[in-house]
Amino acid sequence: MNIFFWIIIGGLAGWIANNVMKGGSQGLLSNIIVGIVGAFVGGWLFSALNISPSGMIGSLITAVVGAIVLIYVLRLVRGRK
Repeated sequence: MNIFFWIIIGGLAGWIANNVMKGGSQGLLSNIIVGIVGAFVGGWLFSALNISPSGMIGSLITAVVGAIVLIYVLRLVRGRK
C-alpha cells in the first residue's frame, strides 16, 4: 500500500471514530494519526480473533474499529468521560 492510501484511510477512520465516540473535532492531523495507529490496533485485534476483512472497505472497517478501541483506552487512562 502506498502512503497516500494510508493517509486517506487513516484520516477517514479517525474522523469516523471521533464521531462515534463523541470526541468532537480533533483536527485533520490528529484524525490521521488516530486512524493509522487504530489500523495497527484493529489489525492486531482482528488477527487475534481470526477475522480477515479484505479490500478498501475491510481496511477502513479495521482502522475504524481499532481507532475506537484506541480512543476508548486513551480515555480510560486519562480518566475522561
